Amino acid sequence: MRLDIDAGARWKLVKVPADSEWIVYRNKLSRKHHCLLIFPRRDTSCFLSLVPDTVPLSSLMLPGKTTLRTDRMAFYGWPISQCQSLSTSLERQLHSGIRVLDIRLAIVDSHLISYHGIYPQRAPFAEILSTVHTFLTTPSTSRETIVMSIKQEDSDTQRFTKLVREEIVASPGGLGMWYLENRLPTLGEVRGKVVMFSRFGDNGYGWDNAAIGIHPPLWPDSDKLGFTWNCQDTLVQTQDWYAIPSFLSIPEKVALSTNILVASRDSPSPTLSISFLSAASIPLAFPPTIARGLGWPQWGIGFEGVNARVGKWLLDQFGDRYEEVDEDPRIRGWALMDFFEDPVGQGIVPLFVECNFRGRMCNEEGWA
Repeated sequence: MRLDIDAGARWKLVKVPADSEWIVYRNKLSRKHHCLLIFPRRDTSCFLSLVPDTVPLSSLMLPGKTTLRTDRMAFYGWPISQCQSLSTSLERQLHSGIRVLDIRLAIVDSHLISYHGIYPQRAPFAEILSTVHTFLTTPSTSRETIVMSIKQEDSDTQRFTKLVREEIVASPGGLGMWYLENRLPTLGEVRGKVVMFSRFGDNGYGWDNAAIGIHPPLWPDSDKLGFTWNCQDTLVQTQDWYAIPSFLSIPEKVALSTNILVASRDSPSPTLSISFLSAASIPLAFPPTIARGLGWPQWGIGFEGVNARVGKWLLDQFGDRYEEVDEDPRIRGWALMDFFEDPVGQGIVPLFVECNFRGRMCNEEGWA
């Protein structure tokens, strides 16, 4: 296979034949020296089928999508609350490798609809549930799992909690499709299921045994330094600093969001890292600008967005190991992002997927 290694930006995706089994990145170290990273081309629609049942969800690297919108919701709220492109329907997101869904719901005419901030996104919760059920019951993707974070965007707590349950019960698969324990399961326990991550219902009103899934006891608003909480025997560290002052804070945002994704080999207890790569504030940090960047940074005009910077960070993590020593880093956690397919042709989801197969050692992290 001939590789087209031309001059260009650092960590550039190398053009290979369309039927190649490999994905190749190139870093130009000097005029005559390049570093190549070669990854297998994995099927992102069913990558979890290659992971042993014994691996806990806390030690997986699950790409996520912030503030879910289906294709017919994509225009509403732009640019303040739009977080995805028109073409990226929920079905496409799931087949692209997205496994953590961040859904914001509110009650409208006695039904739940997707809602974010001041702009209703006009997608019924029932429609989302139907799409997820189809994905998890299709034979080729039935060994996958989906973590669904549900956040309440209105104030009627008891009614909201009751409606979530009622609409799940009435949906295809019903409650039987859901994992509702307040602990981190192994992958084998939740294949073909949705793992509830509840940011609603403080007391589990209306639910059997008040079980509403993984339930964080606190969630400070836009805490820059992040926060931690315990889910049974698992320490959960969370980074959700979204109200950045302006695009000038992008480098700091990226550093804080990626640092917690590097898992220690010496941690005394299981740890789950949840990192939100998204950010937004008015008027100098709209979501599309933060995620995608602006202008032509490769030519010194404009600036790189979060997604491109995180992609380079991931490649640096793997590239450094070729220069230094022996073992790949452990990049673990749940990373939620906006505009997950950008930069076009160099999206970071396949890199996050590959993290599930790097730094693994037998008899560690549940890897048999």
